[in-house]
Amino acid sequence: MSGPSTASDAPISDRRQLVEVLASGAKPRGDWRIGTEHEKFGFRLDDLRPPAFDGARGIEALLKGLTRFGWAPYEENGRVIALTREGASVTLEPAGQLELSGAPLETLHQTCKEVGSHLREVRAVADALQLGFLGMGFQPKWARADMPWMPKGRYQIMKAYMPKVGHLGLDMMTRTCTVQVNLDYASEADMVKKFRVSLALQPIATALFADSPFTEGRPNGYQSYRSHIWTDTDPDRTGMLDFVFEDGFGYERYVDYLLDVPMYFVHRDGHYHDASGKSFRDFLQGRLDVLPGALPSLRDWNDHMTTAFPEVRLKKYLEMRGADSGPWNRICALPAFWVGLLYDDAALDAAWDLVRDFTLEERHALRDGVPRHALDLPFRHGRVRDLARAALTIAHEGLRRRARADACGTDETGFLAPLLEIAESGQTPAQRKLELFHGPWQGRVDPVFREFAY
Repeated sequence: MSGPSTASDAPISDRRQLVEVLASGAKPRGDWRIGTEHEKFGFRLDDLRPPAFDGARGIEALLKGLTRFGWAPYEENGRVIALTREGASVTLEPAGQLELSGAPLETLHQTCKEVGSHLREVRAVADALQLGFLGMGFQPKWARADMPWMPKGRYQIMKAYMPKVGHLGLDMMTRTCTVQVNLDYASEADMVKKFRVSLALQPIATALFADSPFTEGRPNGYQSYRSHIWTDTDPDRTGMLDFVFEDGFGYERYVDYLLDVPMYFVHRDGHYHDASGKSFRDFLQGRLDVLPGALPSLRDWNDHMTTAFPEVRLKKYLEMRGADSGPWNRICALPAFWVGLLYDDAALDAAWDLVRDFTLEERHALRDGVPRHALDLPFRHGRVRDLARAALTIAHEGLRRRARADACGTDETGFLAPLLEIAESGQTPAQRKLELFHGPWQGRVDPVFREFAY
């Protein structure tokens, strides 16, 4: 579910080929996998500043150091910008946020082992460079101007385009971190049901994982400021995708949506051509003015699919995109939540029963209200906390019925423990940090880099 693209470079001109890409993702249940991704902020131990790409203590030095663990370097213009190993990859977000895109794995036990191994490897290299890493949804201390930029061609195009379509896109690029999980579907109908359930419940995940209450050292009034940022990034490629809940939704309708998402770039011969704001429909007709007469390949289509950022994204699998990053145990808890809900038929039915009568207005009220209020947001006759507890009960039962045990005979339900604690206490990670800020931290955010680092 991650790593370098293996898509064909043969030209395409027929919309049906684009639909077939999504259809080709359908897999029998025995082939369903779990692909977990998480991002984290690097910081220098001496001054807490984010590390630059260059230099003896820079991000490139960290990537090169990780090659001793068997990671293969991937270069752009002679610089190491990513690593690959056995179906997994380590990549860089625009300001150097380090991302692990995990291999497609069968169980949550394997997922959590992968995360733990990765964090140990990073720690081994980072210690020598006097670097640390922190999992939160938003950079708690440094301003946008303080953040470095990584030398990746696509990011320079996005950096120039973002201010044209929203106010917070550059913050999204440089100051946010997320954890997400990629999950499979058996058929078009199965995809549709899972898409609808996960879109409706995405705000619940946002509330449970809310962990971005600080901006430039002060409380920002939000519990998930990262989630709020997406509401003012680019309306053409973000949001709740109301059409997913309409009759007749399927692969074709999602392709039409993607064709209406403005392009960012075309990658040819190692060079990124700026196509920002242009139409992929024109590209299919050979009418893209930056590459006259050129037709797109499936590699171009795969690139384009990664430039849509809705709350749930469809590629050859479904990506859950609503959660702030966090500590090791919540990185494991995010896939547990969604696997429990979506990979067991009875759980999926129960989750659909929970959300099927949500109105469009209610879905948007959840999406818009959760960044500030999280579990305390009123909903119908209760609060989001009540929805979270109901969803977690369903997920727990789904994992119990999955009955995937480790070598000790322990099933996967234990990975939900951090979320059950949050739901039962009613205190989000953001609220916990605010409590520390106003108490023991004495109005300073610097302690977060010590107390919550990996």
